[in-house]
Amino acid sequence: MPQDKPLVIAGKTFHSRLIVGTGKYPDFSVMRQCHEASGAEMVTVALGRVKLNGPDEENILNFIDSKKYMLLPNTAGAFNVEDALRIARLARAQGMKYLKLEVLFDQKTLLPDPIATYEASRILVQEGHTVLVYTNDDPVMAKKLEDLGVAAVMPAGSPIGSGQGVLNANNIRIILESLSCPVIVDAGMGTASDLALAMELGVDGILCNTGIASATDPARMARSFKLACEAGRDSYLAGRIPRKLYGSASSPQEGLR
Repeated sequence: MPQDKPLVIAGKTFHSRLIVGTGKYPDFSVMRQCHEASGAEMVTVALGRVKLNGPDEENILNFIDSKKYMLLPNTAGAFNVEDALRIARLARAQGMKYLKLEVLFDQKTLLPDPIATYEASRILVQEGHTVLVYTNDDPVMAKKLEDLGVAAVMPAGSPIGSGQGVLNANNIRIILESLSCPVIVDAGMGTASDLALAMELGVDGILCNTGIASATDPARMARSFKLACEAGRDSYLAGRIPRKLYGSASSPQEGLR
């Protein structure tokens, strides 16, 4: 069986296509168990909420093995360009080269603000940041963001924390056809089947947080997400049979009397 190509983002190679988060866990110990069970190599952190000057036991960065996981700081909590830029520059000052950019419209929907997202992406790319940008599932906006020079486009499967999976598979397919940079589905995954279906579309990876952290058994869910991500990718590469209205015999019909 031919080997799959690894996920490459801005020249860095990842063997896991699953990116996990750090929010909403009962405690840091459970978070570490989930990171291990997920098999992920990249962990995203809301840097604007990290207590960099607080006690060691309150600083989440002390509970993430930086030798094992690449930190992906994100601009969660930013609802305008200025706040997103401030958090991004703080990450750069801390020596973090990659950035997950998100600029949301409001607290109720947690949907991306497309205009602010585009403007913040433009500025950060010009400043030399490696930007993985969270956006809606609009193929036009996805292409415009790629044209700015972002490292990856991360269309929402469904609203953050909603657990609805991918709501508009057709838009994700169009984005995949239009873009050459990595496409990573971000947000909305609720259970293993959601990840498998998303990966079967051919996306390069998936970012999940709430579906793991808020599960009844987070570590078991993290493991299931790992396996679903791998199974969905294998299924995509294998090529599914066409859907048919009627049955098709699996045994040869020739020579039967």
